[in-house]
Amino acid sequence: MSGELGLPGEYPYTRGIYPDMYRSRLWTMRQYAGFGTAEDSNRRYRYLLSQGTTGLSVAFDLPTQMGYDSDHPMAAGEVGRVGVAIASLADMEILFRDIALQGVSTSMTINSTAAILLAYYALVARQQGADLRKLSGTIQNDILKEYIARGTYIYPPRPALRLITDIFAWAGCEMPEWNPISISGYHIREAGSTAVQELAFTFANATAYIQAALDAGLDIDSFAPRLSFFFNSHNGFLEEIAKYRAARRIYAHLMRDRFGAKDPRSMTLRFHVQTAGSSLSAQQPDVNIVRTAIQALAAVLGGTQSLHTNSRDEALGLPTEESARIALRTQQIIAYESGVTNTADPVGGSEAIEALTDSLEQGTHAYLKTIDDMGGALRAIETGFIQREIQNAAYDYQRKVESGKQIVVGVNRFQMEEHGSIPTFHIDPAQERAQVERLRQVRASRSQTEVEERLTALERAARTDSNLMPAILEAAACYTTVGEISDRLRTVFGEYAEP
Repeated sequence: MSGELGLPGEYPYTRGIYPDMYRSRLWTMRQYAGFGTAEDSNRRYRYLLSQGTTGLSVAFDLPTQMGYDSDHPMAAGEVGRVGVAIASLADMEILFRDIALQGVSTSMTINSTAAILLAYYALVARQQGADLRKLSGTIQNDILKEYIARGTYIYPPRPALRLITDIFAWAGCEMPEWNPISISGYHIREAGSTAVQELAFTFANATAYIQAALDAGLDIDSFAPRLSFFFNSHNGFLEEIAKYRAARRIYAHLMRDRFGAKDPRSMTLRFHVQTAGSSLSAQQPDVNIVRTAIQALAAVLGGTQSLHTNSRDEALGLPTEESARIALRTQQIIAYESGVTNTADPVGGSEAIEALTDSLEQGTHAYLKTIDDMGGALRAIETGFIQREIQNAAYDYQRKVESGKQIVVGVNRFQMEEHGSIPTFHIDPAQERAQVERLRQVRASRSQTEVEERLTALERAARTDSNLMPAILEAAACYTTVGEISDRLRTVFGEYAEP
């Protein structure tokens, strides 16, 4: 398999999934954003759209990600901090106020509660008169990497996988242009993995999701064309370009040879890239603009379909409007001034790139064989194998930084005394109080009898093998909250405790 090139748009897609790549259509320019209340984030989204963003990317706060309402004791101090607080359909209505959802691609970084947030999104789109079949976007919905690298899980892995396959089946019928999962290597890399580990553990997880869908009775070509992926763009410029090329080739063979896909769309790896937040420094933060530009260029030369560029203040806090605008302008300069979009595969044939592509592919396959021999990704997670491999890689890298073998500009070399600092973004504590008050008003204004009836119906469905999305939609429509729906599923599925 190594050395296979072909042409752009042809199997095994090493050189890109479209014949013309960016000559006919640029990648989607996203800026990951969300903070405070729905009103605050709505203003930021409308600002980014006015500056040329072509896709929205929603960050949710930790309570929303973990299935707690904004007034839950566990949510205290975390409401709106690392993303927007969404407790009910009322918040989602405000979040997308004056934004026509049928005309914009929306990505939502949400996993354990993905089914609930997708339900809210679909309901808001219906209120706008949108055709659900024409909505485009992605929910992350990648729970396995939460057990590996991130930690925002609620339920044990097996019922969590059931929710994912239910979304696959429902979205395939109701929202066929929507990507029901974004299988993420990004967080694996942020946790300290190598490039090879990022690919290997991502594809091991993908194999588990695909097999779970097949076991649930879905046909491979009925859902595979809408699978999407999410990768990191780190500092090794040539290695990162090669990583995306290797990823396409690995995936094409995996889908055709292991899973028997017949539709070419099932074999084409479509992915979003975010530049590496973990590579950015609090020291000399303006230097991060340069790091981000190099990482973004690697993603473009590697053939991404969607890109988020981190802001210079990533290591200090949430981005200011100015920092977000600079990050977006970085993408626009690559797109419109660099000239790299004029050729479908500008780096194809480079000896260094092709050798790195082959090496990454071979290393990935070696890991995948090890994981297969262990019984698959779920077993590798349950035994802690994947977690240990990432921890060891992170430890090795940190030792190199501390010894000076790995130079980080401004951190262990070329330091300088800081004279002043860039403006940083601050969350007003009053926003948490406002969010809690709105949630109380929502509860007071709805029919509690209807809420209880729909939660009971959801619990009943969860105790069978019925698809849960219709019951979740019914509950969401009467302003049942994220926490109430999650709690009802907790009573059936239980909660996951890390070994």
